[in-house]
Amino acid sequence: MSSKKVIKLKKIILIIITLVISVVAISGVYVYHSLDKLSKSSDKKQLNSLKRTRDKNDNSINILALGVDIGDPKIKSDNVPKRTDTMMLIHYNPTSEEVSIVSIPRDTLIKINKKNFKINAAHAVGGVDYSIDAVEKLLDIDIDYYGKIDYKGFREIIDSIGGVDIEINRNMNYDDESQDLHIHFKKGEKVHLDGAKAEQFFRWRKNNDGTGLADGDIGRIDNQHVFVQKVLEKLKSPKIIPRIPGILTTIPKYCETNMSADEMVKYGYNFITANKIETNTLKGEFKYISGISYLIYDKKLNKEILSKIHQNSSLNEDSSLGKNNMRIQVLNCTKKNGLAANYKKYLNEKGYNSVSTGNSTAKDQSVIYFNNVDNATINMMKKDLNIKKYEIIDDNSKNFDIIILLGKNFTNKNIK
Repeated sequence: MSSKKVIKLKKIILIIITLVISVVAISGVYVYHSLDKLSKSSDKKQLNSLKRTRDKNDNSINILALGVDIGDPKIKSDNVPKRTDTMMLIHYNPTSEEVSIVSIPRDTLIKINKKNFKINAAHAVGGVDYSIDAVEKLLDIDIDYYGKIDYKGFREIIDSIGGVDIEINRNMNYDDESQDLHIHFKKGEKVHLDGAKAEQFFRWRKNNDGTGLADGDIGRIDNQHVFVQKVLEKLKSPKIIPRIPGILTTIPKYCETNMSADEMVKYGYNFITANKIETNTLKGEFKYISGISYLIYDKKLNKEILSKIHQNSSLNEDSSLGKNNMRIQVLNCTKKNGLAANYKKYLNEKGYNSVSTGNSTAKDQSVIYFNNVDNATINMMKKDLNIKKYEIIDDNSKNFDIIILLGKNFTNKNIK
């Protein structure tokens, strides 16, 4: 090859490299401003409602993902109260680089102003603030960020990634004229789900003839988890690269979040490159209360889930399962007067307000009994309680979460 041709080839390569770098740089700026636009579009009041109690560089984060329904189809207004049709907690542990996605069934029982509600009604009553508050109290966590989308946005975003391919595992035939919703899939067929079909798959739980999922919303959540995994696979695929500009154009139009552009880029990358992504559904038992079916959340049935989402997290002092309402019994097992009362005062100062005291038979060693308390919570509380010896018990006859026996080895040093 002549020297002139070599020089010309080098120039062409240089031009190509320059163009690639320019495209990457422009795309980077475009990405940042698109995401920044999204974060600024969220409600400032809702931003201020979130607790920022943890160092984001060192500890895990919790993101609440909300999918809202269309509201009353008879009311043609964007301001109609909307319930959450989908509610997922996304927990990221930076130490293990693992993501846990926990779906919260929409029939889960919560209290709003001392009245019974299903958790999906929290958004209709008080918007994102109430949804966040409900989940924080239910799971004894702090929510760091939230993201909200409706079904129109859901369809558009799925279209922007090019849809996903999925195999249908049961016959689905459902029509709802009021919502213009028509779902028709055959068991065993492999379907490419664009935005509209993805919405149908995501929402289905029963057929026109009444057949369908025996466990209703729980089975629907299982379908959603299958779909989420397919979306994650698509996002990890090289095929997604040419679609990135379209995705970034679509997201700010339809999503609401309090994450900054930097945070969205950072955590988005972390999720896509995570070592493990696990999906779970919050467990409980269905029960009729005043003629309405609720899912009664059971902490004991969710020990494994709670252990994962409490890793590297702090106790939420305002929650129903946190310090404020942790039921503690302190028993004086010595002849020293006022020992239990002094320890109760110490616990009150630490934020534990549901503490009772009493006396018991003599003991040499102080000990803590954790009754049906998960390991993550135990590890977080040991420092506060300042007693080294402890045991884990499972005794439903006890009316306390924690029983503390103060023995002869207990001194004032334990409460300083």
